Amino acid sequence: MKTIPHWINGNPTPGSAADTQPVFNPATGTEQAQVVLADATDVDTAVQAATAAFETWSESSLTQRTQVMFAFRQLLVDHEEELARIISAEHGKTVDDARGEITRGREVVEFACGLGDVLKGNFSDQVSRGIDVHNFRQPLGVVAGITPFNFPAMVPLWMHPIAIATGNTFILKPSERDPSAANFVAELYQQAGLPDGVFNVIHGGKPAVDAILTHPHIQAVSFVGSTPIAKYVHETATAHGKRVQALGGAKNHAVVLPDADLEFAANHITAGAYGSAGERCMAVSVAVAVGDAADRLVDILKRKAREVKVGPGDKPGTEMGPLVTKAAQERIENAVTTAATQGATVVVDGRGLKIDGHEEGFFTGPSLLDHVTTDMDAYQEELFGPVLAIVRTDTLDEAIHLINTNPYGNGTALFTASGEAARRFQRKVNVGMIGVNVPVPVPMSYYSFGGWKDSLIGDSPIHGPEGIRFYTRPKVITTRWPQPTHQHTAGFNFPTSS
Repeated sequence: MKTIPHWINGNPTPGSAADTQPVFNPATGTEQAQVVLADATDVDTAVQAATAAFETWSESSLTQRTQVMFAFRQLLVDHEEELARIISAEHGKTVDDARGEITRGREVVEFACGLGDVLKGNFSDQVSRGIDVHNFRQPLGVVAGITPFNFPAMVPLWMHPIAIATGNTFILKPSERDPSAANFVAELYQQAGLPDGVFNVIHGGKPAVDAILTHPHIQAVSFVGSTPIAKYVHETATAHGKRVQALGGAKNHAVVLPDADLEFAANHITAGAYGSAGERCMAVSVAVAVGDAADRLVDILKRKAREVKVGPGDKPGTEMGPLVTKAAQERIENAVTTAATQGATVVVDGRGLKIDGHEEGFFTGPSLLDHVTTDMDAYQEELFGPVLAIVRTDTLDEAIHLINTNPYGNGTALFTASGEAARRFQRKVNVGMIGVNVPVPVPMSYYSFGGWKDSLIGDSPIHGPEGIRFYTRPKVITTRWPQPTHQHTAGFNFPTSS
């Protein structure tokens, strides 16, 4: 049985703890590896390595950091297929979907390659007689990322390239459900010329998380996961004096107006709802059908849900793979059962799906629920699976009110041919990321990713300009070079410019 170790100071490391956890192949339901689980001692070992590496890495030139990032970016291109298959084998998503995740993560590396320009400070000449002011930003030190199972490559890539390119050292705690991608990325960094200790990987559960949140030498923590855990991470880490990015859960709505191209809308909503088996924080989980669009939209969504090709992620032609665990499969199928009990109409039923040759895999088919109301569990809970709930409203204003009263505010979309409706929608909805005829509005790397309300705990989004600000702190320097022959009198009043 393969054992997946930590990666500390440039080497695979078994760690001091004896605990391990199985890693499954979701398509077959079989155990394929054991991952070692860290304790506080292992976290401290990684912090010591990262602390030592920070002394030299933080003083490295922008040219050196940029060269590493360019080399790392090329290695991600060269090894995209291998990394995608590692992701698919442990997560269950299709290889094509995994390639897309790597591409979106690589965009942040490309953004990090240009940080030499972004990190330039400002200079103000002669702010007072003989006095100049300039500023610059410096790295924090050792920082950490705690990342979810659903994007084992992309979400960490939204964190560590910016952290490292700005001069920090990084400790990654990926999900123990699909840990191998993190170790593979660590090897690519080493090949790219990153010094040992700058990037480290620690595997584990709550003991490892708590050790990261409370370690006195970790300066900042980035987290993506569920809202309850995001709140715990934010409260615990800030109580220990750390900066925190904490991105939580979501309940993303796609509003469809009667003037929309319904075939186009349904096609994109289907992909947004069932892609990656719905295990995305930006997945479309609620379709809001406005007015007389409802019946026509449901008919098209029904047809398209039944056309989704479900199977192993590495099989050509597969559009949706299995869920990540047996527990996730059971939870989703129970949610469909509960929705029917509470009065929803099960238009397409994905329960009980069996794939030939993969009968023990964690598969469930796409489910489509109509006549869902806001008091039903299927609407209130973040299901994180291939279930699309249809809620009907009479007007766009009702749809906006529906979105604004939901506790989550991650992403939303509007399908319409009306520019006036689109402008009103994007100004009125209380959501961080909005798509107009775009179902999954994940921003490019030079914008920041983050929701509102319970989808973002605290006020710090991830990657882009916000990432630079998060991983650095400013210094402002006021300078005078007096002439030796001149006499200067120091004032006792508060200094002013003159």
